[in-house]
Amino acid sequence: MSQQTTIRKLAELVNTPVEKLLEQLAEAGMTFSGPDQVVTSIEKVKLLGFLKRAHGKVEQPAEAGDAPKKITLNRSRKQELTVGGGKNKTTVDVVVRKKVTLVKPIDGQTGDPTDERTEILRKLEESKQRNLAEQERLAADDRRRAEAVETARKETEETARLKAEEEAKAKLADASALAGGEDEPVRKAPTSHGHGHPKPAAPRAAEAPRGAAADPRHKTRGSHAMVAGVEDDDRTNRFAGQMHLSASDRARRSTSTRGKPKPRRQAEQLRSGSGFTRPTAPIVREVAIGETITVADLAQKLALKGGDVVKALFKMGVMATITQSIDFDTAALVTEELGHTVVRADANTAEDALLAHVEDTQGEKITRPPVVTIMGHVDHGKTSLLDYIRRTKVASGEAGGITQHIGAYHVETDKGVISFLDTPGHAAFTSMRARGAKLTDIVVLVVAADDGVMPQTKEAVQHAKAAGVPLIVAINKIDKSDADPLRVKNELLAQDVVAEDFGGDTQMVELSAKTGAGVDNLLDAISLQAEVLELKAVPTGRATGVVIESALDKGRGPVATVLVQQGELKKGDYLVCGVQYGRVRALFDETGSQVPSAGPSIPVQVLGLSGVPDAGDDFVVVEDERLAKDVAQQRDTKRRESRLVAAAGNRMEDIMAQMGKGEGQLSLNLVIKADVQGSVEALRQSLTALSNDQIRINVISSGVGGITESDANAAATAKATVIGFNVRADASARKVIDSYGVDLRYFSIIYDVIDQVKQVASGILGVEIREEIIGTAEVRDVFRSSKFGAVAGCMVVEGVVKRHKPIRVLRDNAVVFEGELESLRRFKENVDEVRNGTECGIGVKAYNDVKPGDQIECFERVEVQRTL
Repeated sequence: MSQQTTIRKLAELVNTPVEKLLEQLAEAGMTFSGPDQVVTSIEKVKLLGFLKRAHGKVEQPAEAGDAPKKITLNRSRKQELTVGGGKNKTTVDVVVRKKVTLVKPIDGQTGDPTDERTEILRKLEESKQRNLAEQERLAADDRRRAEAVETARKETEETARLKAEEEAKAKLADASALAGGEDEPVRKAPTSHGHGHPKPAAPRAAEAPRGAAADPRHKTRGSHAMVAGVEDDDRTNRFAGQMHLSASDRARRSTSTRGKPKPRRQAEQLRSGSGFTRPTAPIVREVAIGETITVADLAQKLALKGGDVVKALFKMGVMATITQSIDFDTAALVTEELGHTVVRADANTAEDALLAHVEDTQGEKITRPPVVTIMGHVDHGKTSLLDYIRRTKVASGEAGGITQHIGAYHVETDKGVISFLDTPGHAAFTSMRARGAKLTDIVVLVVAADDGVMPQTKEAVQHAKAAGVPLIVAINKIDKSDADPLRVKNELLAQDVVAEDFGGDTQMVELSAKTGAGVDNLLDAISLQAEVLELKAVPTGRATGVVIESALDKGRGPVATVLVQQGELKKGDYLVCGVQYGRVRALFDETGSQVPSAGPSIPVQVLGLSGVPDAGDDFVVVEDERLAKDVAQQRDTKRRESRLVAAAGNRMEDIMAQMGKGEGQLSLNLVIKADVQGSVEALRQSLTALSNDQIRINVISSGVGGITESDANAAATAKATVIGFNVRADASARKVIDSYGVDLRYFSIIYDVIDQVKQVASGILGVEIREEIIGTAEVRDVFRSSKFGAVAGCMVVEGVVKRHKPIRVLRDNAVVFEGELESLRRFKENVDEVRNGTECGIGVKAYNDVKPGDQIECFERVEVQRTL
């Protein structure tokens, strides 16, 4: 069964694009709907006739049978081929010509494309056979040439050998003839070799090659040596008898192919398609980009030089080096600008595995203890209330009597187990209170009955509302004589906190943390609220929860206080906590006792992490350490890249804005080290908030733990002040601090840190010179004196005019002179000052143009310390 010819196959045979062939068929009056339709022989002939007519090459045949029988297509393709490299690099033009002949089928035959293909293959085979025959002919010529050369060499050697033998025989005969009575002449005529034999005659040029006498091998004595020299020279010369050839001709005629170019082989490679061909169209790549990517990695994915990508970024207004990271949007723009497509890379494979891991640990939920956060203003009795519940003294252990950490405790009460979180009340610990509100189920707002609603009280209400957590108000200190609970309830109405007594839904309990009155009512209110919320959790399986606080203990390493929210946390579990991971080495409760496990709503201290996690990070228990490490490393990479992109400021307009803003602005650099992560966060936020237009407070480094040598070196390099909050510097750090004179200050109360940083910043700002007007005198008349010159008779109308103070002379409220007083008299007596409402005479130094009606303004310059 013959194969039918479609438009697509016909286009391949005639080497024409399919679209162009369809257009030609349509112009010839044949309409096809697609390239896969069959073309008959009649339609091919019709198309051929149309093309000939279109090109003006058709001749009107005398008869219908005289139509052309075949069509020949000639194609020529020119390419450049680079040979060699460096200084020897040359470019060769290679032209490939192709000739295809299409034969018209005989009438009565179908247009079978197999016959056409067979004809083309036959011609290709003939061309191949011709090439092989040509190669064989050339090889035969080379062999014949080599044989002729070898024959000529052998003949030359044989002729030279025979002539040398004849010459040697003749010389020997002459020598024997002279040996009888002519010894004396021989001795009198020695050869140059110093022997008695005569010097042989030099051979003719045809017998020995030129230059043979220069060869040291030919300087042997006797005719036999001469013969040997001739034979050796002939043996080494492959082209004996062709000494007229130059070195280039000899190399050209050599049969050796070593080191010669092979143009025929290169042309065959180009014909077969195995050689290199230059791309005819630009290559469009699909580039996968994550949230961030370095310029070097992007250039590698684009197969470009890093400098090209940097130039493209610069043209877009982005100044970035090859090692900097750029975000996804910037990378997508520059990639599309360079002509490639962008695909967002999914880099959350480890996170997806973690989510699948967590979803597998679902189980039956049971009732869990409530988590209660105690919030309120400073010194309103939050920790004292918790003290009474726990029957311990925690407040006395805090510096200055104020809470500076989140304390986490769980207590056994008559109403069941309750977990408490005690948050700081100082304004600097806003983020701690917000974090506590998010972790909790119930917020207990402590308000002092004698103090009322204060700023941190309002803030705690806002945090509770933002977290959607129910609120219970504990009105404390009702044992005081000036306590007014009704005032507290009325002030809370302004914050949309309505007591149940006023028809609202907020429970308000009056109590005294000092005497314990009303504390049981508070516990009842907490238990009631917990029952309403129906708090439940899965008690078994892999644990999940939140980091409440973290610190670096010198003896135990990183310590994290965590609140378990689901599952059971056990010793030996592998967990990932933010960008840290590890295996639980030990669990401790709030009393310092080691416990084997912790269930939902129970806070515990965890040992065994790879580093100090951030407060507020989630933790998840996983099956093996490999998954925990992968997730932690992936999070750390993303966080570091995001921080680099956020801190880059690599756009031109950003740099110009920073340059404009920073003009004349002073900077105070700080290094902050604290005992826990929450204190570091609070100090950093509070101190950077002190910055203004005149001075910028810059925290160059912060962390948890003691002050180390690296901290001291960083402070010395940046000329920074080191602040240690409940931590101390070690011996190596103290040595660096003493050597470089670094300013080191220790603190244990956050109030003192803020006050002293204000003082240091004020010292950096320096003093400001201000002018204060102390008095004004009005000139009533002018007297001329030969001794003092012009003396103004004045009346002090404001303040005090003092001697030896600078003055200004004002005329029509405009300064006409600035100088100093030369003399100040009253009734011919020199005085030091003249007060308001008193007449005086004033002599102005180096100024004699004082007129009646002028005002003399007396002022002094004072130094004022700049403050924040």
